[in-house]
Amino acid sequence: MLMKPDQSILLLIDVQEKLMPAIAYGQDVVSRCITLATIAGLLDIPVVATEQLPEKLGPNIEAVKELCHHTLAKYHFDACPDGLVESLPEGRQHIIIAGCETHVCMMQTALSLIDAGYKVWVVADATGSRNEFDRDVALDRLSASGARIVTVEMAAFEWMGHCRHPAFRDIQMLIK
Repeated sequence: MLMKPDQSILLLIDVQEKLMPAIAYGQDVVSRCITLATIAGLLDIPVVATEQLPEKLGPNIEAVKELCHHTLAKYHFDACPDGLVESLPEGRQHIIIAGCETHVCMMQTALSLIDAGYKVWVVADATGSRNEFDRDVALDRLSASGARIVTVEMAAFEWMGHCRHPAFRDIQMLIK
């Protein structure tokens, strides 16, 4: 099944300033989330973010916040009980998800979205946990539960569909 840009929503989970120093390869995760959100913006794909307990963990990284159409503050690990589904743009069933922590908030949210009937893709190289083993186990569990595991580059080229896409050169520059 292909990700369709007119059906897609990019969901960035908890890319928060205070959390990222504890994430294995946190700067790489942030960079890939920013790249992914920039690509989504070029392709008119809505970008939604969450922040876990923002009054304690602070806001998302500023560069991430600037690329989002909406940010949802949450207190559950799974963003759905805090109103995520209601805040998603209507008519789009493909959720492309990235962020932190892969084995907690990102995974629980993705599993709930699958249960709610959404088609979910997890962008593996734009996810992170404090411990790489936790991240890897979560990706395995998500795959076994019906999520499709992809990379930033896979998402970008799948969204574009062909090399004559008007945004091809701009996106290619972001990826290189």
